[in-house]
Amino acid sequence: MNFILKNIPERTSKPRESGLTMVMDKGLSIREVENFLEVAGPYTDIVKLGWATSYVTPNLQDKLQVYRDAGIPTYFGGTLFEAFLVRNQFDDYCRILDKYRMEYAEVSDGSITIPHEEKCKYIHKLKEQVTVISEVGSKDSSKILAPYKWIALMKAEIEAGSWKVIAEARESGNVGIYRDSGEVRQGLVDEILTQISQESIIWEAPKKAQQVWFIKLIGTNINLGNIAPADVIPAETLRLGLRGDTFDHFLERIELAQIKE
Repeated sequence: MNFILKNIPERTSKPRESGLTMVMDKGLSIREVENFLEVAGPYTDIVKLGWATSYVTPNLQDKLQVYRDAGIPTYFGGTLFEAFLVRNQFDDYCRILDKYRMEYAEVSDGSITIPHEEKCKYIHKLKEQVTVISEVGSKDSSKILAPYKWIALMKAEIEAGSWKVIAEARESGNVGIYRDSGEVRQGLVDEILTQISQESIIWEAPKKAQQVWFIKLIGTNINLGNIAPADVIPAETLRLGLRGDTFDHFLERIELAQIKE
């Protein structure tokens, strides 16, 4: 940090299991990646190449190498996995992971329907090759899962071998754990957290109001996903109580701690 401020919330250190910031790369150029990493690299834990953008991204190998040289792991969006799967090309997908030296892979079923037992089998297979991140929730806003269903799916996928489970929201932040308006489905989140460890979940939160809500609910070291490259520094200030939206929240916690002492 550039100067000293007392009573700043303590962040976990990289590589970390909680407090992750997952960034959504929707098609950055190599030069844009370099510029992004110069500023936000220290606060970025992992980068998703959104949905199937990797299929059309020029100079993909070179771009991935820039991230690799910076020590930032990457993975292809779950939609690419689904695109291979629906075409009966799962083995080809595995070869693609090897070709591009991917250490992570996302298993999702947001765009296609996969029997959940079968989805878990793919997670189990892929965990022998890479670290698996799986995603729960549909990209179709008309498909509303009951809280007990979210919990059952997340538990099964963790047991199958997922390192983290993503709570679906899309890059728009208006499906899955959110209402059409972008408002958090608070009851759903509360119920999930009664059964699933917060360290096991990455909450997709592309909008500032969503990031603020989760930071206030769980704390500085919540796992946040689908953060835009330009929003990584702003999100970090939210985590540290250095932006108006969380400023008073963390001061109140400091005051309470001092009173108890």
